[in-house]
Amino acid sequence: MADPRALLLLLNSETQFPRVASVDVFRGLSVFLMIFVDYGGSIFPIISHAPWNGLHLADFVMPFFLFLVGISLALVYKNKRSRPTQSSTWKPLLRSFQLFILGILLQGGYFHGIHSFTYGVDVQTIRFFGVLQRISIGYIVAALCQICLPTLPSKHTSFFKTYYSHWFVAAILLAIHSGLLYGLHVPDWQFDASLSTSSLPPIQAGNVYTVNCSVRGDLGPACNSAGMIDRYILGLDHLYKKPVFRNLKECNMSSTGQVSDSSPSWCHAPFDPEGILSSITAAVSCIIGLQYGHILANLEDHKGRLNQWLGFSVSFLALGWFLALIGLCFSCKMSTGVFISPWRTYYTLPTDNDSSIFSSLSWLLVFSKSTSFYIMQRKN
Repeated sequence: MADPRALLLLLNSETQFPRVASVDVFRGLSVFLMIFVDYGGSIFPIISHAPWNGLHLADFVMPFFLFLVGISLALVYKNKRSRPTQSSTWKPLLRSFQLFILGILLQGGYFHGIHSFTYGVDVQTIRFFGVLQRISIGYIVAALCQICLPTLPSKHTSFFKTYYSHWFVAAILLAIHSGLLYGLHVPDWQFDASLSTSSLPPIQAGNVYTVNCSVRGDLGPACNSAGMIDRYILGLDHLYKKPVFRNLKECNMSSTGQVSDSSPSWCHAPFDPEGILSSITAAVSCIIGLQYGHILANLEDHKGRLNQWLGFSVSFLALGWFLALIGLCFSCKMSTGVFISPWRTYYTLPTDNDSSIFSSLSWLLVFSKSTSFYIMQRKN
């Protein structure tokens, strides 16, 4: 008689590796959620991305995908060799590069919309970062952790200790992110709204806006260090031209998408929600998903899996709420074009906790269905 645990795997005779049904269910539901919020957000604004502070339904899509990237890597490299080979290292590097280039083609301005028969982009205004680029960065960081970093024998140690090097990398990335976010001084800056850096229609040349900052550690849309890093490294011309923070009341945006001239100067500025600084914590989300994948791949005891997942989830949630209680609001974010930018430590933890709970529910759904099917077979 078949083991019910085998029913959790969708075996394909034409492929070498089995499919894990619970991961496929989680992935499918994430795609459904993405489509639902993209099309339903214009009808029900409460489910679309929060303009700045807050957490809406659409804000869970990106962490779900990043979390799934980590889980998938743990399954693919379950039986990795003790020493990384050239092939095992170059394959994820090439895949990450391909995904990054694909993201530039799709979101860099090369295509002009689904209803347009024109294409092409000015290299002086191309957008370098986007959703797929962020996933590619998180993917390669988590893949290199899985392939190259040392681990301890898992028989007599906890999963946290077994993959101590992964947690160390995650802690270093979060420290770098927090140091840059709160430590950098943001000076006053200017931009010309008549150039292509604005989503406004062409106006008289020389319409220069000045944003007064001269602060350190500001988390608002005007003077955060994430925007400053992108402006210095990528350039204003290569940032996202329609940031969601224009939906804030301060910007007085009309129904046609035009920002009032009386609005604050920063309302007219570009801002990339998938910028450089936020990509650091996106990689951390992939590493956290990697740890949940280790539990799924290496533990056969169902109760043990749930206990491990629950332990990690409660820890992340408690730490996120603790940071919120001391004044680091975990629902604050640096704009949301597709998701939070930059993710801060205390925002990454609760959203990854929700990802883990959603993943556990998907696994329970598949396991309960497969077990019921197995019991029915025995009765028959």
